[in-house]
Amino acid sequence: MAKWLLFLLTCCISTACCQSAPGKPVSVHDIASASATDKQIQSLQARVKESPADYAAYDGLGSAFFQKARETGDIAYFDLAEQTLKKSLDLAPHDFRAADPLVHMGLVYMGEHRFTDALAYAKKAINLGAGNLPAFAVEGDAYTDMGDYDDAEAAYNTLQTLGRAVSSPLALAYMSDSRIAYLHFLHGDSVGAIGLLKNAIIAALQANMPRENLAWLYFELGERYFQSGDLENAALSYRSGLAADPAHYRSLGGLAKVRVAQGDFEESIQLYQRSIAILPFPVYVEELGDVYRKLGRQKEAQQQYDLVEYIGHLSALNRVLANRELALFYADRGIKLPGALTLAQKEFEVRHDVYTWDALAWVLYKNGKFQDASAAMDKALALHTNDPLLLFHAGMIAHAVAKDSEAKDFLCGALKANPHFQIFDAEAARQTLEQISKSHGDLRSSNAK
Repeated sequence: MAKWLLFLLTCCISTACCQSAPGKPVSVHDIASASATDKQIQSLQARVKESPADYAAYDGLGSAFFQKARETGDIAYFDLAEQTLKKSLDLAPHDFRAADPLVHMGLVYMGEHRFTDALAYAKKAINLGAGNLPAFAVEGDAYTDMGDYDDAEAAYNTLQTLGRAVSSPLALAYMSDSRIAYLHFLHGDSVGAIGLLKNAIIAALQANMPRENLAWLYFELGERYFQSGDLENAALSYRSGLAADPAHYRSLGGLAKVRVAQGDFEESIQLYQRSIAILPFPVYVEELGDVYRKLGRQKEAQQQYDLVEYIGHLSALNRVLANRELALFYADRGIKLPGALTLAQKEFEVRHDVYTWDALAWVLYKNGKFQDASAAMDKALALHTNDPLLLFHAGMIAHAVAKDSEAKDFLCGALKANPHFQIFDAEAARQTLEQISKSHGDLRSSNAK
């Protein structure tokens, strides 16, 4: 899962604050209560109004809109960013000075799941010969989401090599280590991933990065700890994310997930509600529904599940961004399974990373296409990613195709990594292991006779 994308699967239920169009100034009241990014947007809007031919001002404004999207999850800012950056590129000289707006446009396209477009813009920036480090970062991010991991590693290696010559160690560590950490995790090296994320956090702190960016790194660290079953350090990481940015809805959702794993359902509900009040991120809405369902509060659970569908179909962009999550949601609920398969296949058209292979495998399994699911799951596990949810899916699929020895290994691996990785799936893993044990025990007894 690419670092730039996790915040994007949101509903467009709010306007882009008071920036309804690039160049429109904000009110005095808004300035008084504005964040640092709001103030930057206001300043740059005034600048482009005064200097309408200033490509760099438009580039800065587009980048600020992108940062605002990171901070709020409001996808309206992506359209603002895209339109503003197009203006910047129209005005920019056709030389190395166009590299920054090209890279920023690539980031916007990453956010919109237009990975081939993002890659094309990153390559344009690289071909200008400006030595623009973020261009290699975006190139690697695009390859990562497309599942081209060797190319992603090559891009990140170039980023590091060039960065050692032209950048400060802090800036390079912040830019590269979190990205390389993700590749380590995908290749089954959770310990290495955690170490690199810690390096990135130290660099971000010393470089005084924006609070949302710092909170994101803490959140990523929390995810790696949670997937490894270290609930104490996961909770500490999520709380650190909240200390950096109290409005970081992902850190709230991550901490809620820890409380579920610890059996503290009431606190988890409060945390999920706080997260969703900031931004109704579908994954956390679904997880809150699962907690209600676990407690027997079926009406409240169904309300959350209904909201997931509503959010996913609220806008044209959400219908693209939500393909994978909605497919898994339907598969987990056992509803609208043909539609879930269509959604998974649409997602597969734009990326082939391990999590898209996993989603496709799980939806195929739920549709009763067990052999196809098994083949897709082999692709999902090609890097030996130590994610308990992937291992659970692999175990259930292996059991469905009568490969119980493999199923046992996968399911035991999921529970070993984190015995409480998901409120219902962990229970299903244990029940399936009991069925396998009983079945093979009965078979041995029959053979003995």
